[in-house]
Amino acid sequence: MLLSDPIKKLPPNSKGQVRYRFVVDVGVDPATGKRRQLTRTFATLKEAKVEYARITNRRQEGTFVPPKQITLNEWLDRWLDMKADDLEETTIYNYRITLDRVRGKLGHIRLQELTEEDVEEWMHWALRYGRLRGGKAGTSLGVTSVEMSLARLKDALNRAVARRVMAVNVAQYVTIPRKARKEDRKRKQDLKPWNVQEVQMFINGVKAERLYAPLLLSLMGLRPAEVCGLRWGDVDLDDATIIIANTRTMMGNRYVVEKDTKSMAGERELPLPGPVLMALRAFKTLQAQEKLVLGEAYSDSGYVVVHETGEALTIKQLRRRAYRLMEVLGLRRVRFYDARASCLTFLANNGVPDHILARWAGHTNVKTTKKWYVKPDVEDLREAATTWDGLHGEVHGRA
Repeated sequence: MLLSDPIKKLPPNSKGQVRYRFVVDVGVDPATGKRRQLTRTFATLKEAKVEYARITNRRQEGTFVPPKQITLNEWLDRWLDMKADDLEETTIYNYRITLDRVRGKLGHIRLQELTEEDVEEWMHWALRYGRLRGGKAGTSLGVTSVEMSLARLKDALNRAVARRVMAVNVAQYVTIPRKARKEDRKRKQDLKPWNVQEVQMFINGVKAERLYAPLLLSLMGLRPAEVCGLRWGDVDLDDATIIIANTRTMMGNRYVVEKDTKSMAGERELPLPGPVLMALRAFKTLQAQEKLVLGEAYSDSGYVVVHETGEALTIKQLRRRAYRLMEVLGLRRVRFYDARASCLTFLANNGVPDHILARWAGHTNVKTTKKWYVKPDVEDLREAATTWDGLHGEVHGRA
């Protein structure tokens, strides 16, 4: 059989098998500047012709990706290293946790051999058995968590395509099925933030609490990390203002991370409501007394939210104290972070303009504030019901 170049018929091997091989140029190695060649061998001439045509066509189109042995795990490590220059340490940590859900099932697969079916199978597995932490391992993972993992995987694979490490993003069109979303909504308990009455019960119940002032700061809409990161140098008790410029958060509830605010909009100056101002003055006086008692043993950290020894409280410690107080007062337990939603909902219901609401929350766009933090309950809607009464007038017939 006569074969056209470059496909060559090889002599039979020790098992008497005939194979077909071609060598094709696949561009220049950017690292060395040398020409790169790819050698492929097939059992049949037809297979060799199909692959040769595919490679040469993609090479001409500029879309050919040379074979690489890199696995998904190796690429995710590389991608996270690239992202580390642009993202905060806590964000990278969250990315790693999110991608850990993918690595166990798909990480060993060569990146160029990963298929859409692989990603879909992982997604269905994760929805049933994907929980690794935060509950019983091996149980179902919520739709939001799976979606976050998918989003990060898509980002990483998009970068792989851009770097010519793989030809297409095989995760691009994988989405959570509608049925799974509906089942997830049924399973979830919608934990609503406190309403006005619950907030007032909490405030009245914790007035004698040492951490009364920090708890009020949380209820005036600050993020927990902003409360824990607040320093006395950022508090002006004469002018009744505070400057939010520093945060103290945690990674995995284990390591304290101190950093700037979440965004540029997060750095802001806020006026102090009267009760919060009075509570902060009393708290500062109390800390001065505690320092006097301990003397040199006192740790003058400069933070507002501190232990009796002057050492700064972590978010975890403040949150645990808040939950304990909820239990003691017989109040419905809500996320400590949701005190922020209670505040912003109240401000919105009472006519605070959108641009002021967004500024108070530390958001660039009020759409973010309203989408995630303004959550009116049925009592908040009573006024609308009363307003509707005006539409229900007596209809007088003509004489």
